[in-house]
Amino acid sequence: MSYKIIGKYIKDLDFKIPNPKIFSLLSKNISNYKINIDIKSNQLKDRIIEVEITLNLTPVKDNFEKINTKIIYSTIIELTDGITDKKEIEKIILINVPSEVYPELRKIFVFVFENSGFKDIKISNNVDFQKLYNLKKTQ
Repeated sequence: MSYKIIGKYIKDLDFKIPNPKIFSLLSKNISNYKINIDIKSNQLKDRIIEVEITLNLTPVKDNFEKINTKIIYSTIIELTDGITDKKEIEKIILINVPSEVYPELRKIFVFVFENSGFKDIKISNNVDFQKLYNLKKTQ
């Protein structure tokens, strides 16, 4: 492997339901929200990179009252000495690390929803980060 994970933590967790009306509407209409995934990276030291993966829910239609749900999961990685190719580093950041930590991130996000009264939350078990990477490259 060309990197190793040296730390993982929840960097930010925002879960706000403004009032009971929105809670009850959301319980019935959770399928009207879609999950968004965003990945960012920060160079911390020479071979140390922080990879931030953000998950949040947004309404599919504009006429829905909004809840604020967002989690930023930070993974600190160390690249092995032999890695210098920028394309390979980009793939580690956008494909390898997210693929490795997504199951844990999803588990945390679902846990927050289920413990807030939403038993039918459906967030995909798997995300094809390779496919997302390829789509981004063709845009």
